[in-house]
Amino acid sequence: MSAKLVDIAKHLNISVSTVSRVINGKDRVSDETREKVLKAIKEFNYSPNEIARSLRNRSSMTIGIIVPDISNEFFALLSKGAEAVAKNNGYLLILCNSDYEENMEKEYLNMLNQKQVDGIIIATVCKDEEYFDRILNSSIPAVFVDNLPQIKRNFNFVTIDNEKAAYDLTRHLIDSGYKDISIITGKLQETSAFERLDGWKRAMNENGLKINNDFVGIGDFKIDSGYKIMKKMLEQNKKPQALLAANNNMAYGAVKAIREKGLSVPEDIYVVCFDATDNTGLMSIQLPSMVQPAEKIGEIALDIIIKRLNNKEFKIFDRVL
Repeated sequence: MSAKLVDIAKHLNISVSTVSRVINGKDRVSDETREKVLKAIKEFNYSPNEIARSLRNRSSMTIGIIVPDISNEFFALLSKGAEAVAKNNGYLLILCNSDYEENMEKEYLNMLNQKQVDGIIIATVCKDEEYFDRILNSSIPAVFVDNLPQIKRNFNFVTIDNEKAAYDLTRHLIDSGYKDISIITGKLQETSAFERLDGWKRAMNENGLKINNDFVGIGDFKIDSGYKIMKKMLEQNKKPQALLAANNNMAYGAVKAIREKGLSVPEDIYVVCFDATDNTGLMSIQLPSMVQPAEKIGEIALDIIIKRLNNKEFKIFDRVL
């Protein structure tokens, strides 16, 4: 994450004006100090922002948000909620889609810092601890949503209780009489993925049901991964009675594979998932699902940014809905 001048100055224990003189090629700076500043600039990945340097300490009135898939209704609604709060407070929201790519997320993060945004909301797909340290050490307020960094230090975040939600969905299947229950979740580096897997496991274990590893699929939250995983299960004659998909896209992919095999949903395989909403009424199938309060998550995350900007003493805030 690119740093502001104040971050570099604080790191070197020198004034912001000294850092500025080095960046602008001014004199009255010792060679030793200049060398230290240039080294720190490289280390902090600093690049001049698009606002005139003379205005660098003023607010840009912009807030960035990075999500992995803006076409997914959950992230679209989350962004909508954040935008509403931003607009009410006079801020412009800059929306970035990382497409579940770590490098793309990092590129967008650098771009947002070059634009000198006042805060950032991130649904991260990264696992680099140094990367998270750089974010959290910056003076730019950051709030994480959905997938959270797996680090020991505290940070601002808003999410749901993924483990309990998956547990409740699995219990619904068990209470409905299903025993051979499959799960398709996302990459286990993502907290939302492994927490939902943990919830499924807890429900199965508590009810004395065997955990069949052949019924555990690790996808990437995209439609194609749900399709390929279910297709492989069925081709190997490993047909579950029911499926829990960790998001709507993987559920839709799985349904496609089930139908291609000549089977029906829910008659042959009962499918439940997260966030299968259809506000248009045009979808060919309605899946039982646990719908996250996406807009509310976005609203709360943006509100945390505003509070951090208005109160530098604002403490770490975490919210589980």
